[in-house]
Amino acid sequence: MTLSVCPLGLVPYGQALDIQRRLLARRQAGEIGNVLLLLEHPSVLTLGARANRANIYLPEDELARRGVPVVPVDRGGDVTYHGPGQLVGYPIVDLRDFGDGIRPFLHGLEDALVGLLREEFGLDAVRLQDRYTGVWIRDRKIVAIGIAVHRWVTTHGFAFNVNVDLEPFGWINPCGLSKGVTSVLAETGRPADMDRIVRLTGRRIAAALGTEPADVSLSDLLGQAAATPATPGGPE
Repeated sequence: MTLSVCPLGLVPYGQALDIQRRLLARRQAGEIGNVLLLLEHPSVLTLGARANRANIYLPEDELARRGVPVVPVDRGGDVTYHGPGQLVGYPIVDLRDFGDGIRPFLHGLEDALVGLLREEFGLDAVRLQDRYTGVWIRDRKIVAIGIAVHRWVTTHGFAFNVNVDLEPFGWINPCGLSKGVTSVLAETGRPADMDRIVRLTGRRIAAALGTEPADVSLSDLLGQAAATPATPGGPE
């Protein structure tokens, strides 16, 4: 079994959401196999299904002045920030292909990124054994995870703080946990090669899920006639 890995570069959040929805429909219909999108977003705050708006500290007019939209979405979790230098992964996969449901799937994502952080950067990354999702270094989160499942097929995914500016996380209570965040840059003192991290992340997640990675273009996933998303850019 293969996992189609599709790097997209910097994509506005609303456009990426539209892409996910279209791929979700194609995966549910059996028109494509399992997919991992890897990308970055311009600055945006997203609110999960259990989000409390009190976890956003800046007033909405100040966020608007800074050009940071706030977008409610159907993933799990509370509020999170996405911005350039953060690698976002959206797996569009049918959980029935992996046998044991959502929890082992989440652990596979976590273990892949724990291994990458340990072996590539020598960082003491861990997952917290069902206490909280994500990947942590000490008491600081370096990977946030929030998944939605629609008729067995996943959308949304993980946010991996590679070179991202950490200041915007001070605008929120990240994930509603009152805990800090960190990044590869903050931990090592030097920026990581983002292209290399994209390649390693795709390979490691494919391996953790027991699949083989296969590079694929977005036009191939959507079909040649549907290569351009219907909603080009901007929040939903």
